[in-house]
Amino acid sequence: MSGFSEYHPLVNFLYFALVLAFSMVFMHPLCLAVSLLCAIAYSVYLNRRKAVRFNLMYMLPVLILTAVINPLFNHAGATILGYFRNGNPLTLESILYGVAAAVMLVTVISWFSCFNTIITSDKFVYLFGRIIPAMSLILAMSLRLVPRFKAQAKVISNAQRCIGRDISAGNIIKRARNGIKILSILVTWALENAIDTADSMKSRGYGIKGRTAFSIYHFDARDAAMTVFLLLCGGFIITGAALGGLTYRYFPQALEVSPGGLAAALLAAYFALCVSPLVICVREDIKWKAT
Repeated sequence: MSGFSEYHPLVNFLYFALVLAFSMVFMHPLCLAVSLLCAIAYSVYLNRRKAVRFNLMYMLPVLILTAVINPLFNHAGATILGYFRNGNPLTLESILYGVAAAVMLVTVISWFSCFNTIITSDKFVYLFGRIIPAMSLILAMSLRLVPRFKAQAKVISNAQRCIGRDISAGNIIKRARNGIKILSILVTWALENAIDTADSMKSRGYGIKGRTAFSIYHFDARDAAMTVFLLLCGGFIITGAALGGLTYRYFPQALEVSPGGLAAALLAAYFALCVSPLVICVREDIKWKAT
């Protein structure tokens, strides 16, 4: 992996803090569309086929389900399209708001998938190890817990398959016994691994006052330029939003109430912010292939 992931962890964290906050706050349809497209494009670039499969198998059903559920419970709005059997109205505004809420949910999940790929556990500990050492360690271990468990479970399952004890072999009772056996091995491995980790941390002086930590991260001119770009874009977007440049009303009637010129400038800055890591990665790929 190259490009944006090679920037300083502070730059990576600042970027995701901005895009995640904006994605959860701004309900303007164009802001949601820009953030969703950039999040999906970046996640596909980072995780390739895995991201495509995840988006089609999980994110698309979540998007459709969330958009359909909202009009069943939210009946506010001035444009009535019909009535349900219980007499509650079906309004255009509730449908639009349901779609917007669904897009926001999927967008945030997509950005978090990119966050988990770029902000690794060592970067997280580097950022917060001095401020909240215990909490940063817990969070870092939690972030790597599920992937490690999945990888180890796959290794155990493949080993059991070689001796005919896989969960796909035999009748239901035998499959259940094999599954319990695999789970028992996995739990035993987790407990032994926890003891090894604790002994390793103790031997390396974890928790001792004055202990220093090695770091490979250095804040250079490239990181400074990217930080200035993020702060300028973020500051401009926050200021413009405070002035009403991205205001969109869904109830009682869907209507954009933000100034046209300011809204266009804010959307351009928002697009530049969201797409910047993808542009950096693509540019690095082009340079690599050209040399």
